[in-house]
Amino acid sequence: MSAATGSARTTALAGRPRPRTVPPGEATTPAAPPARRTGPEPVAADATAPEGPAGPGEAPLSARERDELTARIDALDTEVGQLREALASRPVIDQARGMVMALAPCDAETAWQVLVRVSQHSNVKLRSVAAALVSGAEGTAVPKPVRKHLATALREVRTPPGRRGGSGPPDRREPRAPR
Repeated sequence: MSAATGSARTTALAGRPRPRTVPPGEATTPAAPPARRTGPEPVAADATAPEGPAGPGEAPLSARERDELTARIDALDTEVGQLREALASRPVIDQARGMVMALAPCDAETAWQVLVRVSQHSNVKLRSVAAALVSGAEGTAVPKPVRKHLATALREVRTPPGRRGGSGPPDRREPRAPR
């Protein structure tokens, strides 16, 4: 090993803590979780992220760059929250879909459309409609607007297309012959 290689390696590792070696048979305790950061999280460099300082020797961010990063972090926080909420409500929605498929023998897409229709007509979020249906199967009363619109939607799904009389949803109506 040359002196140049040794000094470069030593310089690169100078700021890092040395790993502790544990003799065989000595018990180790789990490390404490990392401290929660209170400042903005680092953003991965991609085409949409502004370039920021990568190290201590570079210039600090301008006010505009800080504002852009803050706005991006806020948008990503909102998106993560929405995705977590969707992920948490997905099983309940799938259960409600299964219930609709059993109540009005239909396929999964039709059951989804029934839930969407009930949600829109009763002005209740779809995840809340699904939760009400699932809890209704467990004995809790389903709210009246949801119950009313669900009954209407199920009736229309069960009724054969030729017998609807034009009272079905617009996407289910049969085209009329021109006069």
